[in-house]
Amino acid sequence: MAAPPSQPPRPTLFGRLSLPERNFVADALRAETVGGVLLLVAAVAALIWANTFGSSYAAVSSFHFGPEALGLHLSVAHWAADGLLAVFFFVAGVELKREMVAGELRDPKAAVLPVAAALCGMAVPAVVYTLTVVVGGGSRAGWAVPTATDIAFALAVLAVIGASLPSALRAFLLTLAVVDDLFAILIIAIFFTDTLDFLALGGAVVGLAVFYVLLRAGVRGWYVYLPLALVIWGLMYNSGVHATIAGVAMGLMLRCSRREGESQSPGERVEHLVRPLSAGIAVPLFALFSAGVTLKGDAVAGVFTRPETLGVVLGLVVGKAVGVFGGTWLVTRFTKARLNEDLAWADVFALAALAGIGFTVSLLIGELAFTGDEDMINEVKAAVLLGSLIAAVLSGVLLKLRVRRYRALYEAEELDEDRSGVPDVYEQDDPDYHLRMAALYEGKAAEHRRLAEQAGGASGKPDSPA
Repeated sequence: MAAPPSQPPRPTLFGRLSLPERNFVADALRAETVGGVLLLVAAVAALIWANTFGSSYAAVSSFHFGPEALGLHLSVAHWAADGLLAVFFFVAGVELKREMVAGELRDPKAAVLPVAAALCGMAVPAVVYTLTVVVGGGSRAGWAVPTATDIAFALAVLAVIGASLPSALRAFLLTLAVVDDLFAILIIAIFFTDTLDFLALGGAVVGLAVFYVLLRAGVRGWYVYLPLALVIWGLMYNSGVHATIAGVAMGLMLRCSRREGESQSPGERVEHLVRPLSAGIAVPLFALFSAGVTLKGDAVAGVFTRPETLGVVLGLVVGKAVGVFGGTWLVTRFTKARLNEDLAWADVFALAALAGIGFTVSLLIGELAFTGDEDMINEVKAAVLLGSLIAAVLSGVLLKLRVRRYRALYEAEELDEDRSGVPDVYEQDDPDYHLRMAALYEGKAAEHRRLAEQAGGASGKPDSPA
């Protein structure tokens, strides 16, 4: 009787990454963590400045400069939100392109998890906010505020609590944030564009076409692309479409696949150069001029009494955790995938709670959603800060409960006993691995015997038979 055909192995959620992907994730998250710490410092500085020398903070934030004839006579806060954040979204565009051609989003089967988690992680907070304001009789304009995740802020929390997450969980968090940024960009482009200047928009499209042709022609030199990028940004701003969309579009045009003989693709090389500018200057300066919430009287307590602000807090803390966790569970429910046996669903929920930190993009969407209502903008910003803080504390506690398990998994991934520069878990699939390890241990044993003999000779005593 013929044996039944063997079933293909079930895919594993949060399984071990390939070595190149593991190295890329480690480098990317290291840079994001540094940026997250700077972001925290900038946010704290903004709060202190706004609540101690409020008049000077307001004066600097509202100071206008720039060529008025080009429609770019903007305030400092406006330049930070529309100008500097374009750099942040440019890096996000490059990251998204790389994920689609070389990362987790390249394989449709692997992409299901982060896409489902990101979609649910944006839909559920929007529903939570909407239900809250409908019941409380508030404005539904801020439905998109709690939908964003701030990866830099989240990684800063991880750095503070010292949770050495396994590489698969860290990669999921990074990919989740990249997909989250994509949908946030679409929300900004679709829902926060009121009027269009088709002439300026057409000019921006032509500029993007020129940008693309130059890239494909292999033209190199920052002195070519930087002026062109500024022109595209200016035209996009004047078109009525949020200017950060220009940054995303240019980032998506870069080639992120490596050709023969290349150690880095052009996209990876440019991202490596621009990321420090984004994480170290652009995003912290945006936070400095956006997080300056005036905490007067019962401003914090009032967050829980006004439907719009309560909706933001609940959306970030409850909606994000339930949405990301639910999206992950649905993947296992409706596909053949199963959770990594080294992890538990509690780990997924802790990571989902961490995704509730929605700082940078949430602040930006809050400003766009309530344009013209400065009091409401201030209160929504307070809600974003408070909701992100609660999510950070909650996720920190949950991750801390499992930190020993994470550290053991992380150390097992990083173990490199033969000092080859490649972790041993990645070499175990190598047919010569066991031979090399046996030779290594034999060499160590011979070295120990030699040292013991030298010690015995120096003391004038014979070596122990043991």
